[in-house]
Amino acid sequence: MNTCAFIFARGGSKGLPGKNIKLLLGKPLIQYSIEIAFQTSDIDKVFVSTDNADIAKVALESGAIIIKRPSELAQDDSPEWSAWQHAISWVKAEYGDFNNFVSLPATSPLRSVKDVELAILKKDAIGADICIGITPSNRNPYFNMVKALSTDLVELVNKPINAIYRRQDAPEVFDITTVVYVSKVEFIMNNNSIFDGSVTSVEIPKYRAVDIDDIYDFQLAELILKGVQTNENN
Repeated sequence: MNTCAFIFARGGSKGLPGKNIKLLLGKPLIQYSIEIAFQTSDIDKVFVSTDNADIAKVALESGAIIIKRPSELAQDDSPEWSAWQHAISWVKAEYGDFNNFVSLPATSPLRSVKDVELAILKKDAIGADICIGITPSNRNPYFNMVKALSTDLVELVNKPINAIYRRQDAPEVFDITTVVYVSKVEFIMNNNSIFDGSVTSVEIPKYRAVDIDDIYDFQLAELILKGVQTNENN
């Protein structure tokens, strides 16, 4: 094995209960991530880390290998990074060593195979510790994002040296997506967060960067998918 894909899906979602297996156009949400993993040529095995029997059942039916996540790593305040480390240790114990770790969160069903393949290639080409997906941000800390002061006033999050009067003139900023994370296994095992090392990125179009956290995100993803399917059929 060289590259393994992981989908981390716990059962205790608060924003949208049961979202990881909620049917999105007739298909459980998590199945979208599993299918993309299997369609990516560089990925050797696909694992789902979960604490939930219903999620595990759906994942098994989709062909993934199940990693039983300890309950202490599946709480609202459990660090995702710790679940990553647990999954890597489990796979190494059961299947042997591997070099590349790919995380494909279930909450990003609109990603493409190309997004994943480009992230794998970019990490290796740059020699970075990790590659993340990013998408252009709607808000900019140099122009229209403020922070509160103790005086009940507000100011820009990042005050530029020279005044910026148009958003287009502000430094370009991006949101981190949940589309894809590709990392060296040793980096994850020896560090505690993404920005502990060298980080590169691939840019994801906004329509593929939807991250489902609540029913409104879910409905947006549903509308976009319907549009994509309609275009494919025409």
